[in-house]
Amino acid sequence: MLPPGSSAPLPPQRCQPEVLRHVVTVLLVVLGFFAGMLGAITGIGGGVVLAPILALHFGIPIREAIGTSLVAVITTSAASSSVHLQRHTTDIRLGMTLELATALGAAVTAYLVGYFNRSLLEGVFAGFLLYSSITILSRGGEVKTGDEPSESSSGLPLSNGNVVIPPYETKRYPLGMAASLVAGALSGLLGIGGGPIKVPVMYIFMGVPLMVATATSNFMVGVTAAASAIVYYRRGDILVEVAAPLAVGVFLGSLLGARAAPRIRTRYVVYLLVAIMLYLAGHLIVHVFQHLHGGAA
Repeated sequence: MLPPGSSAPLPPQRCQPEVLRHVVTVLLVVLGFFAGMLGAITGIGGGVVLAPILALHFGIPIREAIGTSLVAVITTSAASSSVHLQRHTTDIRLGMTLELATALGAAVTAYLVGYFNRSLLEGVFAGFLLYSSITILSRGGEVKTGDEPSESSSGLPLSNGNVVIPPYETKRYPLGMAASLVAGALSGLLGIGGGPIKVPVMYIFMGVPLMVATATSNFMVGVTAAASAIVYYRRGDILVEVAAPLAVGVFLGSLLGARAAPRIRTRYVVYLLVAIMLYLAGHLIVHVFQHLHGGAA
């Protein structure tokens, strides 16, 4: 018998799912924070880390993990772009021009991804992670060509703590449009930003200063991810209960990373990113082989 006015305690089986849900929510916020900070510092974006982690360690199907990570990419772009716009380092006219091709590529591949096999998607993502890791290592830990630690982390001179952008004239627009189309296709297919493609093309071939190329790419990836996210959301491949806590963490991490980026030597952070990418690629490859072996059996 219970004393008058007291209530019976909840059964353990009813308490445990509630506690587990809160723990998962906190883990998603922390994961989003570090992914956003890492993406803002390295200029690669957080989607390349988030999608495979959601698929491997949270048991989310790869297509839904990709769709959910697009929300994080949009959040990263919004947070980091606000900082770059304050510094006047974003070329809005260039970004909107290239975004025409990027959004087209993102929307088309986001629609087609619904017809792809799950193992094929995981295999493509693993291949992309391996390629990105090898490319970064071949540059000696630089994700942005021309990274100069002697000035700012962007490679541009500093004047009274502010970045000074030299005069420039944008060249080779057709090449930039073609590269943006490919970058958009990768974003729609894998749920990542197209920064690893667009930043080198703008910097090396279009004559855009590195800081401007990085800031413009950060401005563009949000629009690119939004074009893909609409298709994923209509198909039911965005998990709102996962995307919401991720977005909170990514927003805070991206703000901190974007503000700290000019003062941080990115090489060591990039090596950490490469280690994570190689780990995730290995796990994805093992997962694909296990799935194929199970299907063959």
